[in-house]
Amino acid sequence: MRLDENVFRNTLKVISFSCAFALATAPANAETIFGAMASAYGYNANLNSARAGVRVADENIPIAKGGMRPQISATSSLAGVAQRQETSSAGATTTRDSDTLSIDFGVQINQTLFDGFQTRNNVRSAESNVYASQANLVNTEQNTLFNAGTAYMDVLRDRQLVNLRTRNLEFLREQVRSARARFDVGESTRTDVSQAQASLSQAQALLYLARSNLAVSEATYRQVVGRMPGDLRPTSPLTKNLPGSLNTAMAIALNNHPAIQANRHLVDASSFTVKSREGAFMPQVGATASIEQGFSDTSIDGPAPSSSTDTLTATIGAQVTVPIYQGGIASAQTRQAKEQLSQARINVDVTIDQVRANVIAAWNQYVAAREAITAGLDLIGAQTLALNGVIEERNVGQRTTLDVLDAQSALITAQVTQVGAERDAVVASLGILSATGRLTADSLGLGVKRHDPDEHLEAVEDAWYGLRTPDGR
Repeated sequence: MRLDENVFRNTLKVISFSCAFALATAPANAETIFGAMASAYGYNANLNSARAGVRVADENIPIAKGGMRPQISATSSLAGVAQRQETSSAGATTTRDSDTLSIDFGVQINQTLFDGFQTRNNVRSAESNVYASQANLVNTEQNTLFNAGTAYMDVLRDRQLVNLRTRNLEFLREQVRSARARFDVGESTRTDVSQAQASLSQAQALLYLARSNLAVSEATYRQVVGRMPGDLRPTSPLTKNLPGSLNTAMAIALNNHPAIQANRHLVDASSFTVKSREGAFMPQVGATASIEQGFSDTSIDGPAPSSSTDTLTATIGAQVTVPIYQGGIASAQTRQAKEQLSQARINVDVTIDQVRANVIAAWNQYVAAREAITAGLDLIGAQTLALNGVIEERNVGQRTTLDVLDAQSALITAQVTQVGAERDAVVASLGILSATGRLTADSLGLGVKRHDPDEHLEAVEDAWYGLRTPDGR
């Protein structure tokens, strides 16, 4: 399905014309949909939480690298011993007291020399998980921008509906007044008055509902964008970077969508995890070195002299461990990792199917909304002429109040449908951009500082020590 260029341009003209009055009356400093998305990009809580999650994932790389780094520990001890010795000889008893103070201090270094390539594969798995988390972050950014644009259009739509319902209520009040006046002079019946009053009551209920929906939309807007909506400027569909056909959109989505890329990185991570688990069955080689300083001082009562000892001990050694049977734990972990790898590969296919469905849905929603806008303008024009004609005919006695009410109901229904179609066209264009991976701050030109997750990654991936985060916490 390909968008004809002339039809496409004519459609944009129709959409622009349908918003012309609102644009003309909107304040010069009214907020735009791009401003709302820019605010959401910087302040949305869910998006900032996802960014924090990426920073958490970054730390798994130095954690994995620690498997081949030395482990250094220091120990010290202090001990005191009091001893009394009694010796009996020829009926005489000799008592000797002694006190011993021992101080020891040592440093030990353990270094893994070979662990069956477990550390190397753990590092690669951690890196793949980081790439997956970064791709998921891009997907979250797209979803946030889509939600911000949708919330913007929902508020705009609901405000227009409140205005429509308000004008409809004023029109019906006039019809009730007119019906009563005509009833007083005998030109209409009590039924005409009752029908007008019933339509007025229904219009009041619909206005209350429209105001309630507007309050909900404004609350959602605040949640997503981070502030209450002010004056909003109407907008037309975001046609920038829209593909020319459904097939083109599909190809772009399958190649670029961040959700697909994230799941492919997870396949790589699971593959390295399998290799790491298999490494547990290989020999493990490690080296140890230690140095210990000891001091001992003994005080003895009596003629025997006191003594002190100062010793320095240094050792170095290597150890080779060959696993034979680990209780089945390593075997189960390896099988589990292989099943996780299989699941990760299936998840790629699941995501591809989901992205494909999203592209088709968004594309057809856009086409349907575009056609609905074109037809809706013609319908509103026809219904407006019909309403004016029915009112004139009613005034000369050729139509009834019920005919006027029916014509007004048809017109307000057409206007409500038109407002919804204009909203749906913009949201569907956002959906196409999101489904193809193009709903980003850069492609939209939001003018915001881009969040670069690589800055934190580069700061921590080779860190050997330090308790502070890169931002100083």
